[in-house]
Amino acid sequence: MTGRRRPAEGRLPEPEGSRSEPAGDLTRLDRPVQFLKGVGPRRADAFRKLALGTARDLLYHLPRRYDDASTLTPIDRLEVGDDATFVGRVRTRGVIPTRSGLRIFQAVLQDDSGMITCAWPGQPWLERKIREGDELLVSGPVKFFHGRQMHPREFVITARAGKGSALDDPGAQGAGGRLGEGPGEGRSGTIFTSYPASDEIPQWVLRRVYEENLDTLLAESDAEEYLEPGVLRTLGLPGLPEAFRRLHRPDALTDAESGRRRLAFDEFFFLQLVQALARLHEGAVEPGIAFHRSNTLIRPLHEALPFRLTGAQARVLREIYADMTAPRRMNRFLQGDVGAGKTLVALFAMLLAVESGWQAALMAPTELLAEQHALKLRELVAELGLGVGILTGSLGAKARRETLEGLREGRIPLVVGTHALIQEAVEFQRLGLVVVDEQHRFGVRQRMALLERPGELAPDVLVMSATPIPRSLALTLYGDLELSVLDELPPGRTPITTLLRRPGQRAEVYEGVARELDAGHQGYVVYPLVEASEKVDLRAATDEHLRLSTEVFPDRRVGLLHGQLSADEKDAVMRAFRDRELDLLVATTVIEVGIDVPNATVMVIENAERFGLSQLHQLRGRVGRGGAASWCVLVGEGGDGAMERLKVFASTTDGFQIARADLQIRGQGDLFGAQQSGRDPLLRFADLLKDEDLLLEARALARGIVERDPELAAPEHARIRTTLQLRHAERLRMWKVG
Repeated sequence: MTGRRRPAEGRLPEPEGSRSEPAGDLTRLDRPVQFLKGVGPRRADAFRKLALGTARDLLYHLPRRYDDASTLTPIDRLEVGDDATFVGRVRTRGVIPTRSGLRIFQAVLQDDSGMITCAWPGQPWLERKIREGDELLVSGPVKFFHGRQMHPREFVITARAGKGSALDDPGAQGAGGRLGEGPGEGRSGTIFTSYPASDEIPQWVLRRVYEENLDTLLAESDAEEYLEPGVLRTLGLPGLPEAFRRLHRPDALTDAESGRRRLAFDEFFFLQLVQALARLHEGAVEPGIAFHRSNTLIRPLHEALPFRLTGAQARVLREIYADMTAPRRMNRFLQGDVGAGKTLVALFAMLLAVESGWQAALMAPTELLAEQHALKLRELVAELGLGVGILTGSLGAKARRETLEGLREGRIPLVVGTHALIQEAVEFQRLGLVVVDEQHRFGVRQRMALLERPGELAPDVLVMSATPIPRSLALTLYGDLELSVLDELPPGRTPITTLLRRPGQRAEVYEGVARELDAGHQGYVVYPLVEASEKVDLRAATDEHLRLSTEVFPDRRVGLLHGQLSADEKDAVMRAFRDRELDLLVATTVIEVGIDVPNATVMVIENAERFGLSQLHQLRGRVGRGGAASWCVLVGEGGDGAMERLKVFASTTDGFQIARADLQIRGQGDLFGAQQSGRDPLLRFADLLKDEDLLLEARALARGIVERDPELAAPEHARIRTTLQLRHAERLRMWKVG
């Protein structure tokens, strides 16, 4: 890494002699959609509403379903009680009135085997959409009403009647040909492709546009291929033109899947490429501090511990020590479940910095959490003769001045603080390691603020999170960091018993809480809302605090904590609960992070069905932090789906297993939240749960390219560079490399 030159000001340069060819080829697919056959200026606005503004957008328009004609049911084999899919031609159609005033649209559909009536109750407007001669792909239940009758749950107009349709002209290039003839150009494929459509741009219009333009677009897409044939063979992926063909005109369902995987790889690759460049720009692959392990502090602490490190802790420490003793900067993400021992791992890393003559800082998102960390670190290093400073916004003037002087003069080797650590007035003599706790509470730029101070060398970075997330999601969100995982809990921890109760069992739940309070323990009751709302029928913390404190637990000290309180008010309530001045804390999810009260043994979560599984896991982690048996009671209701989800949560305390289930249930969503701009989600083709192999391959390829060619100046990287600049400029800016 030594001597490697970073892109000037974090921007990718334009190498000489390589601008025109790739840029010119790439922009051919950027022409407005109105210039495609079958679109024109009148339809262009409607296409843009579907996020189809350019020719490229049409290629990347992900089909929402495929139907294999070979598995469709012929009409003569439809049986009452079946839930089936078939293709038929509309022979007759019309609206049937009923005595009750309900109007029913009916259409008789026919294939080569027979006919059946399809009925759409209450949808007479379909008479304006469905014509005689149209071909429909229909799915739904078969019922009995004066004979067999299909009640379509969904239908797609696969071809329009009239001039040029596949129905009137068997040789025409219709988007969905006659059953058994294949979709266009006499191909043998029997796959019906359905797209996200709209009233203005119905399915049959999209199909016609694809058939009239797809061959041209496939030919043009070859100019955007950035992977060498040998790389494609190694990865087992098709080239771009073939991937798009398989996606839009598959011969088999396996074709469509292989096309999707290629585009999923591209999404992963360019995301990992941006993050690899961010690592370069932030100095993660540049020369850094090479700490020297003398064991003058590490060994005494290790020997003084009354327990053995877990195998996961030992493994992660080896990874961290290897980074810190190498002559490059560490930029590592440590995630682990609640109670997995992240703070102890962080301390060992901080001691390596200190015994090498450097200082270490730990930054926490709240003052209370910072104080808890400082207290814990002081207990652990008491026998080592080390001082642990603290720096928060509420620190008194004298104490603040003394801490600042100690850091500047190097008398304070270890310091714990909040955002106060990144203020301009804070100067370190030799800052060697920065630990950021609860990484998700800080932005990318915030977490780097400590690293942009002048000094001998930029400090190493260890960011931590107690929110377990699947490995693939961690690599996606924190691809600029190396990943370490604490996936093992220390032995002997008291398990938390999780119970699922219905609202009608609330009295029983309160009796259980009372027993814990009578035993001298404390508890939480968590609600989804701060105040009651007319829009949703959910319990709210403020109202329930009044009821619980006056009616249910009148002899107990009941506190209230929610996000609308000021920082000082929240801090005062949390301190009172920690100091046992409160027996029961009524709260919202503000307690999800930052409260460590070993005496709390019971938590009740109301309207539990309204919380994500990972959020429930974080809430549950507020109990079970001491030696006593602990309880988490979920009070929930809803349909079978909601209760099954809660049963999954109640069945395990493994945060990583819960995180995978949560990702599967909730979907990937907008992974970067407010940071992600533009209309496109971060991942449209990639699936984090089933495409982890692609992510790892993409990560390795992206990092390898940046290691060898940090400016992407080599001729073989010209298309990669151009694609990055034209289509990923916003992400480059977000990660401070553009």
